[in-house]
Amino acid sequence: MASMNSQQRKMIGHGSVVILLGLVAGFGLTMSLIGGFEIFPGHILEFNIPGNHSAWARAHAGGLMNGMLVMLVALLMYAMRIEGPTANRLYWMMVGTGYANSIFYLGGLLSQTRALTFGDNQFGETSLIGMIGLVPALVFSVVTTIAFIIIAREAFSSAAQPTRK
Repeated sequence: MASMNSQQRKMIGHGSVVILLGLVAGFGLTMSLIGGFEIFPGHILEFNIPGNHSAWARAHAGGLMNGMLVMLVALLMYAMRIEGPTANRLYWMMVGTGYANSIFYLGGLLSQTRALTFGDNQFGETSLIGMIGLVPALVFSVVTTIAFIIIAREAFSSAAQPTRK
């Protein structure tokens, strides 16, 4: 089997960046839980960071999962030999998904509405940062759904074809 193409390798790189964002959010989670940063054992530099520990946990886990999702699709494209215009579409769809969801988690951390609505909701009042987090999440939730319809179509159409050697 041929090696991965540059587009697939770039997807793995972008997925890695999204995972790194999730790992950084893990530090935020730790600091929100202990109320600061432990300089050395038993001595914590106390400070508050925006967002609660639940929001930090979502940003941490979500960043890790979204990065892996981008990488997984790159590996699927390689294994299924998806090329040409379909590969180009999946590339921007999945890379965009990773970054859009990262923006969403940041917006959820910094807004009272958790970046879930354009107006006020049960969690609090609307803000610009909440809206900035919501817009890419809404757009790319549709884009991601379409991407997986494309992947399913490719999987079922290639399953009907004999294996290429």
